[in-house]
Amino acid sequence: MVYTPLTIKAMKLAYKAHEGQFDQSGVPYIFHPIHLAEQMEDETTTCIALLHDVLEDTPLTVQDLEKDFSEEIVQTVLLLTHAPSDDYLDYVRRLCQSPLARKVKLADIAHNTDETRLSGTTPAPEQLKHWRTKYAAALKIIREYEAEHGV
Repeated sequence: MVYTPLTIKAMKLAYKAHEGQFDQSGVPYIFHPIHLAEQMEDETTTCIALLHDVLEDTPLTVQDLEKDFSEEIVQTVLLLTHAPSDDYLDYVRRLCQSPLARKVKLADIAHNTDETRLSGTTPAPEQLKHWRTKYAAALKIIREYEAEHGV
């Protein structure tokens, strides 16, 4: 993670936006975007990782992000926002166009498929199968895109 005034602003915004939210294991949700941000190596991707779920899971809007962040950051966060009405795999195909979105999404998939995060919970076997299938298909789409485009 890169610490700059902008990434600290993104961290504070994400912390406030996700306040009171918890993951499947009861861990404060903010640890998920922080985990992703820790893997990023520059200011832009760190901000994107921290903010990647704020439009999807909180009341924040694009206009809120535009007040403090560049168009590149805002547009990439928007690409990473999965609308409930969108087919998940179509959403993944769309985000492939952005190297920044791919980088954050790959980290997101890795963290979302880390079953050690489920300690203390017992998801139904069909739920686990659904998650595994969904994320394996997403990973395949991204890897195929990268192979086809030499990235």
